[in-house]
Amino acid sequence: MVAHLLRLKLVLLRNSFKRSTAQLIGVILGGLYGLGILGTLVVALVLLGSADVGLIRTILVIGGSATILGWIVIPIAAAGIDMTLDPARFVTFAIPMRQLLTGLVLGGLVGIPGVVTLIASLAQVLTWIRYPAAALTAFVCALVAVLLCVVASRLVTTAVSSMTGSRRFKDINGVVAFIPLLFLGPIIGGVTAGFQSSPGFAASLADVLAWTPLGALWAAPADVAQGQAGLAVLRLLIGVATLVLFLVLWSRSLAHALVTPPYNAVTKRAGGNLGWLGRFPATPAGAVAARALTYWLRDPRYSASLVVIPFIGVLLFFSGGSAGAFAFLGPITAFLLAWSISADISYDNTAFSLHLSTGVSGRDDRTGRAAALLVFSLPVTLVLTVLPLLLGGRSADLPALLGLSLGLLLTGTGLSSLVSARYTYNVPLPGESAFKTPPGTNFLMFAVQFIGWFVMLLLALPEIVLTIVYFVTGNAAFGWASLLAGLVLGAILLVVGIRSGGRWYDRRAPELLLAVSANR
Repeated sequence: MVAHLLRLKLVLLRNSFKRSTAQLIGVILGGLYGLGILGTLVVALVLLGSADVGLIRTILVIGGSATILGWIVIPIAAAGIDMTLDPARFVTFAIPMRQLLTGLVLGGLVGIPGVVTLIASLAQVLTWIRYPAAALTAFVCALVAVLLCVVASRLVTTAVSSMTGSRRFKDINGVVAFIPLLFLGPIIGGVTAGFQSSPGFAASLADVLAWTPLGALWAAPADVAQGQAGLAVLRLLIGVATLVLFLVLWSRSLAHALVTPPYNAVTKRAGGNLGWLGRFPATPAGAVAARALTYWLRDPRYSASLVVIPFIGVLLFFSGGSAGAFAFLGPITAFLLAWSISADISYDNTAFSLHLSTGVSGRDDRTGRAAALLVFSLPVTLVLTVLPLLLGGRSADLPALLGLSLGLLLTGTGLSSLVSARYTYNVPLPGESAFKTPPGTNFLMFAVQFIGWFVMLLLALPEIVLTIVYFVTGNAAFGWASLLAGLVLGAILLVVGIRSGGRWYDRRAPELLLAVSANR
């Protein structure tokens, strides 16, 4: 049974490479990149062996602790992505628990993360090659640490399996898990500054981690090298005891999950509340706007764009303060929100058939989608343009930046209304993580994105030039000219984009439905 589970994992991995040529190329490039990183890491571990024992211990303990922590945290952050050998898939099979656990553990090592972790962990044996006893200890500890990584990961996966089946959990988790990535730069910068300002901080951190399950196994070889065999045995016992504890907890959690599989609860709501459909005009364009605005609030693929905006403001504030990049939060927000509906029909997927079957015209479709965006993006853009300037005492710059923001928002909305009626490409399907990269994502998507951004900036060039001239000369007339250009040119290009996109929509609506139905 264990061998069968391993073969199943290998077959699943092999079949995943056959989905599309683009995905296979991506996997090959990713594998080459991973091999380069792994090779660099192994070389670094070998060269680290010539350093002082204390330095070796500090680096290995911190790095090893981060590795185990990553194996624990990543399954939660990636809950919206399908997993091979998911415990929920074995509900109908009477597999003995011991064999199932063994198969799942070994299956966890089959794949890029498992192989990289195993090789990198065993490479630390070469780091301690000057101390034979420490090298032998490092070999044993590395095997235990790798098993601890896999078991901890499976424990977390099984424990949250009942929640990961919930659409709401996937939606919230997919957005929340992305937030730390926005702060990755400041976090790394802060940690680096901490290490530079306090050289003993890393050693103190390693001392603390060495007595925890995260770092005990990585500190044991250093204890042997320093002649403290008793401490090494104690730390090894901490690691082994943690592994046994996790195995017991995983076994019980898995046994419970196999007899109580996850389910999606159905929420009952009282009738009579039409939501946004009752607030918009009873016209085709109004119905489209109500539907689109409902998506913005309830579909994580849309709402993720709104969640990210406040954190962009935080990043800009800490990168330039109220007198620097933070002052341009409004134009940046307008740019991002305007382009966010450029793949609106792609996000509809097969639900786009509703527009065709009900005979919605292209102009009404484009008008409704643009109106839904402007309902909230216009006040958001105004607030995020005015507030940073008032906080920074730069109210004189308000006309220029308002013109730039409104120009980008109106112009970009018109351009997006045109682009989404002409080009479709693979996007995350309804119910998937908002940040998942779907199979078959190809050159067309990147071409549309980058060319579209360039065209948007080109169309907004009058406002951009007037704003630049204002900041260079300090002449308020150019600031007011930017505001006028943003309002007038932006409104004209918005109408042109909606009408042109509507005509394109009417000509190729069946082809659009065929395209989004194939993008699955």
